[in-house]
Amino acid sequence: MTINEYQTLAMTTLNKELDRTQTLTNGVMGLCGEAGEASDIVKKHLFQGHELNREKLIDELGDVAWYIAETAYALNVKLEDVLIHNIEKLKKRYPAGFDADKSVHREEGL
Repeated sequence: MTINEYQTLAMTTLNKELDRTQTLTNGVMGLCGEAGEASDIVKKHLFQGHELNREKLIDELGDVAWYIAETAYALNVKLEDVLIHNIEKLKKRYPAGFDADKSVHREEGL
C-alpha cells in the first residue's frame, strides 16, 4: 500500500459531518492526544517498571498516522506530499546527515 492509498482508505472512516475547519481541528487535536498516549506507554516502560507494550504502541502509532492523514486531508494535500516536503526540509537542514552542532545552531526556518 502506498502512503496516498493509506490516506484514501483512512479517510473512508472520517466523520463526514465535519466541515474543513472542524476536520483540521479534530486532526490536530487528535494527533496531540494520540502522541500523548504513545508517550505514556514509553513513560510507563522507562519510569514505572512496565514491560514495553509494543502492540499497544504500534496501535497508537497507527492512530497518530490516521490523524496526520486527516490533517493533511483538511489542508487538501496528499500525505505523500507532506512526507516529501519533510524530507526536502531535512536535506536542507542536515545535508550530510544529523549533526548535533547544526541542530543547536540552525538557521531560523530550517
